[in-house]
Parts: sequence; C-alpha cells; structure tokens
Amino acid sequence: VILLLNRLIVTMTSHHSAPGDAQAVSHAGSMADGVFNVDEVSKVIKECVENVIGGSTYSHASVSEWTAQIVEHILQSLAKLSKTFKYVVTTVIMQKNGTGLHTASSCFWDNNTDGSCSIRWENKSMYCIVSVFGMAL
Repeated sequence: VILLLNRLIVTMTSHHSAPGDAQAVSHAGSMADGVFNVDEVSKVIKECVENVIGGSTYSHASVSEWTAQIVEHILQSLAKLSKTFKYVVTTVIMQKNGTGLHTASSCFWDNNTDGSCSIRWENKSMYCIVSVFGMAL
C-alpha cells in the first residue's frame, strides 16, 4: 500500500456567481468499485445542500440546524450507496457579506482508493462549503 500526502485547499473570496451555483474541488482515484467516486459524491452533496437550504435566505438562527441536517443527509445518502468506506463530512455556512474564508485540509492515505470532494454552493445570501473525505475499508 502506497500512502501519499494529499492536500486539499479551498479558498473563497467574493465573486459573482448565479444563485445555487456549486463548484467542486476533488482528489480521487479511478471510477472502479472500491475507489472513491468523486462524481457520485459530488452529486450527493449538491442534492443534499439544495434540499436543505436551496430556497432559503441566510438566517443566523437557522445555521446550526441547517449544518446538522446537511451533514446527516449526506451521510445517509452515502451509506445507501453501500460502498466499503468510512466517511468524514464537514460543512460551513456563512453569510455573504464580503469577508473571505480560507480553509485547508491534509490527509495521509492511499491515493489509489481514498479521496475527497469539496463543493462550494452559494445563493444570493450565503455560501455553503461541504467536504467529504472517503477512506476505503
């Protein structure tokens, strides 16, 4: 097993995108079974975020509930795929007000099977950044 250091960096600054836009940053192996499938995970993330906050306007009082719902829905959807992976899901929701956000993560894993996918989703009032890390069992 070859273990490689895998770095994922997401930087977000104000720019103009259409409401509901999602942008992905990912690292993964091939499309074979037992390998982290970025396209599949990206689709799950986008659907879950859209279902939870798609038509909403930023509300500080709702952020805690939204983040919990997004993480839980993503984990449930990934579990339904019946893949042999352990998953870590993180989410950040922040109001669009001109401030920047810089995040970074680093993973020590097998690049042949493990992977990550980060999606930045936005509408007129907020950003939502979701990262999923999948480690093969």
